[in-house]
Amino acid sequence: MANYTEPLKAFRFLVEMENSGVVAAAFSYFSGVKMDVRTVSGRAGDDWRGVQTDVPVLTVFQPVTLSKGVVGDSDFLRWLHSASAGVHSGPTGISLRRTLNVVALDEHGKRGVTWSLRGALPIGYELAPMDGGRSEVLTESLTFSIQGMERKTEGGS
Repeated sequence: MANYTEPLKAFRFLVEMENSGVVAAAFSYFSGVKMDVRTVSGRAGDDWRGVQTDVPVLTVFQPVTLSKGVVGDSDFLRWLHSASAGVHSGPTGISLRRTLNVVALDEHGKRGVTWSLRGALPIGYELAPMDGGRSEVLTESLTFSIQGMERKTEGGS
């Protein structure tokens, strides 16, 4: 995989595939990290008082979106497109779900919090409108469904 070579000054979130440490994309906006635990209410069998308790039965992770960025790695882009239908076939990717590490950078460009998005599946791609009469940077937005999430800081906690 090629390293991302665009200037990272304006981007505050780097995306690494699996545990490669190789930056595949950079974004300035990261949203949608949300976990809901669905529960069933009941009473514990040994609770003689009849106090209601909740038992977790299903965890739901909302889709996450990375936007105002640019994908700089061609392998990462191929993976994004492998989840969609081709001209004559359905999704072509063998391993469609992967772990993405989204790394937040501080104002000095040093690594801060990392969110590991487990079982990420590309479900959306958007290219921002392009206007040749303006000097704006080309930006892309990506949306992923996820099956799990872990949050780590550089100190390890």
